[in-house]
Amino acid sequence: MTIESEEELAGMQQVSEAVAVTLRKMREYAKAGITTKQLDEYGYEVLQSFGAASAPKITYDFPGYTCISINNEAAHGIPSESTVLKEGDLINIDVSAELNGFYADNGGSFILGKDVHGLNKLVETSVSALHKALKEIRGGKRISEIGRIIETEAKRNGFKVIKNLVGHGVGRSLHEAPDEIPCFYDRYNTQRFRKNTVVAVETFISTKGSYTHEKGDGWTLLAEKGGYVAQHEHTILITDGEPIILTKANGI
Repeated sequence: MTIESEEELAGMQQVSEAVAVTLRKMREYAKAGITTKQLDEYGYEVLQSFGAASAPKITYDFPGYTCISINNEAAHGIPSESTVLKEGDLINIDVSAELNGFYADNGGSFILGKDVHGLNKLVETSVSALHKALKEIRGGKRISEIGRIIETEAKRNGFKVIKNLVGHGVGRSLHEAPDEIPCFYDRYNTQRFRKNTVVAVETFISTKGSYTHEKGDGWTLLAEKGGYVAQHEHTILITDGEPIILTKANGI
């Protein structure tokens, strides 16, 4: 989406605030002993308090209001009454929503309580890679160069990046042009970021393997066997300088 008026900017700020606060509050609400379904329903209540609708539900009829992926689940995990959160779980929450015709998207991985599986470094690398990339995004910058920054940060810390999950444009729908903002260097991608456009930039940092595969439920994507993936995502407005992070209220 290209922002062409103050009204459009205000619309994007409002929906971005809704998803960012929802993500932050869900992270704070998560505790051992509750189910991912309970966590998802809490997220729905927060979205409702803003008057926002779940984007994956209204766009794709996703069987949940938010995507909640646990441990070896890399993305698009379905909230479930049978999945109970445990100390040390690697949890990823992805919240996207629609409000007054505008869409925003954000997500983040975190460890619940003690770092039982030794994944703190993975999560920290995902965060640092995202922020290093965001600092370099501006109008005219090649998309592939941002992927290079994320991939370099991952490799520097001993990790890989996932190549079949990418960031994307957002604004008037959940997924818009540019269709792919990879977190790896693709020399064939000659696209450039454009000033005044809105995009969702994501990291997918992996302990093992560079591709995810389907779980078999039609939605959930799994890391390579024995692997873990950390993801962090912000919706941003591209400028001539550093971008405006519209979802900064999520605290990531």
